[in-house]
Amino acid sequence: MNAISRQIPAATSVLAGLIGAGIQASRTPAMHEHEADALGLRCLYRLIDLDRLGLGPDALPELLSAAERLGYTGLNVTYPCKQAIIPLLDELSDDARAIGAVNTVVLKDGRRVGHNTDCSGFAEGFRRGLGGVPMDRVVLLGAGGAGAAVGHAAFHLGAGRLDIFDADPARAAALADQLNDRFGAGRAVAITGQDGLRNAVAGADGLIHATPTGMAKFPGLPLPADMLHPRLWVAEIVYFPLETELLRTARAIGCRTLDGGGMAVFQAVDAFRLFTGVSPDAERVRAHFASMDAEPPGGG
Repeated sequence: MNAISRQIPAATSVLAGLIGAGIQASRTPAMHEHEADALGLRCLYRLIDLDRLGLGPDALPELLSAAERLGYTGLNVTYPCKQAIIPLLDELSDDARAIGAVNTVVLKDGRRVGHNTDCSGFAEGFRRGLGGVPMDRVVLLGAGGAGAAVGHAAFHLGAGRLDIFDADPARAAALADQLNDRFGAGRAVAITGQDGLRNAVAGADGLIHATPTGMAKFPGLPLPADMLHPRLWVAEIVYFPLETELLRTARAIGCRTLDGGGMAVFQAVDAFRLFTGVSPDAERVRAHFASMDAEPPGGG
């Protein structure tokens, strides 16, 4: 988070992009371009969709080199590239190094510097949407790049214990070890199997969902509906659609819920500052994001 507040010379024009799979519904380009217009800057923000290009994360070296040659100011990075991109970078911010995931890359003076604005973005959205909820015991679904970021954010927000579940048990264990090294032994625990997940959710104050399930590309629930209970609060990182099946199901049984819009907005606010050196108006970005709810999905 210190890296985000670091003084960066202001840019007058920005060429940026988002690398990820299945990102045609992303609202990130519109948020960046609209805020740049409001600030009198020129910003062109492009989608680099691996699915559309028929590519996988192994194309990252080629894509990064191409972006540098074309004069890109920076790139945002999303699923499935947040961890795969790290070996290709020259430098990491303190947060990105601690989290082990990157969602923002600044390209400047021949160097590639990785940052993580997912952590700060999730934390700010959570404070505004679920501030004051009990956090003695929290379950985290997903231990990939996004899961690592929100796991760190959960402890910054005051979580007492974090139970981590992932389809890959080794990945959950690795994230638990990483969090325990940073925040204290025994505070993060990897859980395995459906029975382990059921027991953890039954005793939890809250549930954070950090997998792609629920996105337009991956519809459905990330856990059986009967595991949810009304005492839970449920926080989502997926923002398209804003009303995921998880949130709809949780809200129907009386859970307090938080959609992924806050994280989307505030990670973009921090990334915009890194790309341009100019502090955006967070409330204006949030209002613009909300206004896009009424627009058809193809507009980004």
